[in-house]
Amino acid sequence: MRDKINKFMQGRYGVDQFARFTLGVALFLVVIGSFMRRSAVGGILDMLGFILIIYTYYRILSRNVSARYSENQKYLAQTQKLRSRFNREKSMMEQRKTHHIYTCPGCGQKIRIPRGKGQKVEIECPKCHEKFIKRR
Repeated sequence: MRDKINKFMQGRYGVDQFARFTLGVALFLVVIGSFMRRSAVGGILDMLGFILIIYTYYRILSRNVSARYSENQKYLAQTQKLRSRFNREKSMMEQRKTHHIYTCPGCGQKIRIPRGKGQKVEIECPKCHEKFIKRR
């Protein structure tokens, strides 16, 4: 069975970030629409969700790889700022376990100091060379 699926998918575009996003939005619309069954809005949300699911599967099963690739690149370019900010915040949250993160009062540069360096730390900014003292 797996071989048949692999053979069927050869030459097709497959799943990318844009397909994951559209599928997630489609499932969200279908779930919200199912909670609003009795109103016309629920039916519209369901219909939009199913149309988006069909479009997503069209993209996944498409043999026009270059067109799907360019669509994905446009999506990635439009969401670059949001994704980089999210990744930066995620990295900062992971680093907070092992480091204190201070902001230089002179230039705004963020500086990492390992935890356990004492109660009162004198820090020299590597960017503007301003010295300042911080407490934990």
